[in-house]
Amino acid sequence: MRHFLILFTALALLPLSSRAADPMGAEEFDRYTKGKTLFYGFAGTAYGAERYLPGRRVLWSFLDGHCQTGIWYEDAGQICFVYEDNNTPQCWSFSLTPDGLNAQFQNDPQATELYESGDLNEEMLCLGPEVGV
Repeated sequence: MRHFLILFTALALLPLSSRAADPMGAEEFDRYTKGKTLFYGFAGTAYGAERYLPGRRVLWSFLDGHCQTGIWYEDAGQICFVYEDNNTPQCWSFSLTPDGLNAQFQNDPQATELYESGDLNEEMLCLGPEVGV
């Protein structure tokens, strides 16, 4: 009987899991991210942070003090980003899980899968332009 209850509970949770893993469209992504600074992890380490601004504008950093401005848009069900230093679209498939966002890089799906490690309500550290002689 106990095994039956465990199996039943697991099967009952399946629809919730599959709904949580559905890719997000532009409206849902915008609603979730706008006004937040989200920190992302990869393989147990800090990867970067992105500030989501009005008008689908973003500010990205690999947490090294260098920040890039960009924009995002939806294309064929993916969320794509174009940054000031790179005009090549970086497209991701975002899904909402109980732990936050998961992001699968679509330009090379086997390369990178990021996960949200928090909205810390902090500003990212963006150092000024490098100057020298």
